Amino acid sequence: MRGTEQGQGAMFSYVSAEQRVPQDHPLRPIRAIINEVLIRLSPEFDRMYAATGRPSIAPEKLLRALVLQALYTVRSERMLMEQLDYNLLFRWFVGLHIDDPIWDVTVFTKNRERLLEADVARLFLNAVVEQAEQMKLLSNEHFTVDGTLIKAWAGQKSFKKKSGNDTTLPPDDPGNPTINFRGEKRCNQTHQSTTDPQCRLYRKGGQESLLSFLGHVVMENRNGFVVGAKVSQATGTAERDTAVKMIGELIHGRRITVGADKAYDTKQFVADLREMNVTPHVSQNICRNRSSAIDGRTVSHPGYAVSQTKRKRVEEIFGWMKTIGLLRQTRHRGTARVGWMFTFAAATYNLVRIRNLMAMET
Repeated sequence: MRGTEQGQGAMFSYVSAEQRVPQDHPLRPIRAIINEVLIRLSPEFDRMYAATGRPSIAPEKLLRALVLQALYTVRSERMLMEQLDYNLLFRWFVGLHIDDPIWDVTVFTKNRERLLEADVARLFLNAVVEQAEQMKLLSNEHFTVDGTLIKAWAGQKSFKKKSGNDTTLPPDDPGNPTINFRGEKRCNQTHQSTTDPQCRLYRKGGQESLLSFLGHVVMENRNGFVVGAKVSQATGTAERDTAVKMIGELIHGRRITVGADKAYDTKQFVADLREMNVTPHVSQNICRNRSSAIDGRTVSHPGYAVSQTKRKRVEEIFGWMKTIGLLRQTRHRGTARVGWMFTFAAATYNLVRIRNLMAMET
């Protein structure tokens, strides 16, 4: 028997958002982990805000909303607020009641500097890593380092001469001028982006030169968790220089191994690792009669082959952050802000990894 179509009649609902979200929904374990992390960060939040004045939006809710933005690839904070307005799943995850008014989109703009100054993204990542460590999911001996290109929020037309005597701008349209770069030598020493002065023109992997930043991660090799993340200006030595600094923060008096690709096979990088009592499991770069900085004794060790297999997992991290985490091209300007979002996306990736591993155990 065919049912009849009836218009919407009920004005009230007695079913809460908590009851509407299925018990096996994949966001439930992620929210439970985030709640534990935010409890740890509560003392830091207290230091961020004044003791008097009008109450702000709770930082816990802001961070949960940013996690949702990364998980569901919401392109902008304005679209995120639109989702929070009518999506009961989003409201439940953030901690909003069904009838709570939605925030103005400028809430993120006004709080970004506060979160940036307190380095909340790094603290959030460290707290998530501690959760994974308590669950015995991490390796404390074997790691991998790598870097990836992050396209800056700046166009090639903004890359102008530092002297200010750039005569390539025609009078047709100041907002979007027609410019012919053919035959012109453009480099970071003479040119700079007027949109984001901190980005650099850089080419990686034989691709075209782009205004970019470099994102760096340190991954533990057991389950592929990010234990360190950082963004730097794009230079030819930034990957190795930043890797040495990040590895130095992990040693804590114990001997570790570090895997890396051929770009890290330089005498200086290998020497820096050995000086820190770190075993370099770097892929040998012996093409075109080039000698490798990795000796035969290291290559013949069984752990070297394992590290070379495990290190490729770092590409999964970069792939997730770029396709899901909105970092193929950053929406922010400046090394500090891009680094904040990169670190926060790395923490969100770790949350997904913990959820997946928990599901495998059950």
